[in-house]
Amino acid sequence: MDFEENLVERHNSVEYFDAVIGHIEDIVIGEEFQTMVNQFMDCYYHLFESDEENKFVYTEIYQKYTNLIETFIVENLNERMSCFDMDLFALELENKKSQVDGEIFELLYTLTDFLAFKEMLIDYKAFKEGTYDELNKNFSVTSLQK
Repeated sequence: MDFEENLVERHNSVEYFDAVIGHIEDIVIGEEFQTMVNQFMDCYYHLFESDEENKFVYTEIYQKYTNLIETFIVENLNERMSCFDMDLFALELENKKSQVDGEIFELLYTLTDFLAFKEMLIDYKAFKEGTYDELNKNFSVTSLQK
């Protein structure tokens, strides 16, 4: 039994979760993944608006996105880890949702949170159109004097 198989046998293992996250980090920083995501967003960002109303087409695009990303990540994890179990990983991820943060987790939450996905596309649209200003986002000026 190899190291990764031993981790799966212990199901609630922090090491298993960390090993999966490590592999996901390697996958998503790869050029193939980055190109795939950018091509996807280039195809669809122009359809998204920042208003509260969600168009039906957003749901179709979101489903395409989740299928594309999940398939890519799962196939790569299966190549890297003979013992990868998506159900176990999804359960551990949900259990740790309030304890983890960072870009990898933001990406993973776009797979389960439509509003996070929509925000990602809106930000991408603003970036592509040159209207995105990171400094001005959520920034307010308040006088110290009354």
